[in-house]
Amino acid sequence: MGVKVLPRKIFQTPFQFFVDKSSGSVNFVIPNTSIMKKLLSIKYSAPVFNISFLLLRLVFGVTMCVNHGYSKLIHFADQKDKFIDFLGIGSTATLALVIFAEFFCSIFVTIGLFTRLTVLPLVICMSYALFVANHGNLFNDGESAGLYLSVFVTVLLCGPGKISVDGLINK
Repeated sequence: MGVKVLPRKIFQTPFQFFVDKSSGSVNFVIPNTSIMKKLLSIKYSAPVFNISFLLLRLVFGVTMCVNHGYSKLIHFADQKDKFIDFLGIGSTATLALVIFAEFFCSIFVTIGLFTRLTVLPLVICMSYALFVANHGNLFNDGESAGLYLSVFVTVLLCGPGKISVDGLINK
């Protein structure tokens, strides 16, 4: 009785390669696994969409509120005379509107309450920050404003998803 020695695999891969001996071409085959099907699928998945929008709202809403809105809120007295004057309404009124957008509206967007209505002041605020304050310079100083603007416009167009207070109300 002889012992059969099997070739040892150095690394495992879910992909398979076959060489066609007649033409000499290499064929690449993706196995029929559920993970690969999900990764390469172009089908729409409602649960994944809703979870994605929950994460999008949470991350961008909380960071807007904590990093931008809260700091302006606690330093209101220091900044009210130095802040920009938007459309001639005065620097204090402009700062109050920016705090409303960046602090209070971002809280509503985070929990998904009146989302499409409360995201509008954030879109206006980030548009001003990107196009006027940063002169449309998307790749240097305006990168943060551009990211926030693109996310808030996406939430405005697509809505908050079902995992939100708006989604629970509309059941």
